[in-house]
Amino acid sequence: MAQKLSATARRDKAARDLAFAKTPARRAKKAHAQREARANPRAAAGNDYDRKDGKFETPAQNRGNDGAGTKKEGDANYKI
Repeated sequence: MAQKLSATARRDKAARDLAFAKTPARRAKKAHAQREARANPRAAAGNDYDRKDGKFETPAQNRGNDGAGTKKEGDANYKI
């Protein structure tokens, strides 16, 4: 569901999102997920790579932290 933002807010958010996506850590995570997906395209089809579990999961399962919510997530819990 898209956020209802003014034109200025939409531009500012796009700039923030792009800046975050281009940080070295995010680029490394994206590259790693792409390598894993190329190595196993059948498992990757329609799924997200979960760095904590080291496997592909449905987007709902991955974004919801396997039913535990997102408060327990943090950089220390992830591996690449």
